[in-house]
Order: sequence, then C-alpha cells, then structure tokens
Amino acid sequence: MAFGSFDSKGPGTTMSEINMVPLIDVMLVLLVIFIITAPLLSHSIRINVPQVTAQPVEQQPKVIDLAIDPSGAVFWNEQPVALDDLESLFAAESAADPQPEVRIRADMDTRYGELAQVMGAARRAGMKRLGFVTQPAAPAEPVAPAKKALAQ
Repeated sequence: MAFGSFDSKGPGTTMSEINMVPLIDVMLVLLVIFIITAPLLSHSIRINVPQVTAQPVEQQPKVIDLAIDPSGAVFWNEQPVALDDLESLFAAESAADPQPEVRIRADMDTRYGELAQVMGAARRAGMKRLGFVTQPAAPAEPVAPAKKALAQ
C-alpha cells in the first residue's frame, strides 16, 4: 500500500485512496470457486423412473336439474316431486362420491320463500354444490345518431 503520491503537491501529503487490486483478486478467486462447485451441488441421486402410458380418467359429474315453476311446483330431473320429499332426496344424493351438482332453474315469478325452502333443504341434507341457471341478457341495441336526434 502506498501512502505517498507522485504528483507535485509536495513530499508531505498522504494518499487516502483504497487500493482495489487485492480486493478484485479475492473476488475473482471466489468467482472461480463458485463456478467450479455450483455444478457439483445441483446433481443428486440419479434414478431411472419407470414410464407408463395411461389414459386419464374422465368423470362426468352427475347433475341434478331442479326446476321451480311460477306456481311453486318442484321438478327433480323433469319429474314432479313434493317440497316435503326434497330433503330425503338430497340426503340420498349427498352420500354419493363425487357429490352431484344441483342446478336450480326457477321462473322469474317464483316466490322467494319457495326458493329459500328448496335451498335450505339442500343445505340441511349436506349438499355442497348449488348453482342457479340463468339466461344471458340480450345485448342492448345501439341507437343510431339519426334516431337519437329524432327521439329528443
């Protein structure tokens, strides 16, 4: 390490800079060590795993179609059923593995109380998958500028 300088400031001045050459040498040695040891750490025990060709099992989930008309009549897969018998039917289906999905189709004029009774019977019986079938709304027809001006 040098504490003096070669410039013309005078003989009594000291140099206060760090000599970087030894630090760079240490860094390069560490870099070479990491380059050599990194591939050794990534290899582990080699095992030849057997290869098998198999078709995936595709299960079609069972669906219970439950319809409620405006008068409050309930239909289980297009068959009429009494509202009091729903809980026993749901209990029998909830034991299946996988559990079927219940799709409820209710008319717009169906009373909320009847729909709540059906959903309550399904939950008490242990049904976990309930869904509602709806129709997508018709897209709004764009109003032409000439028609808009006439409408105003």
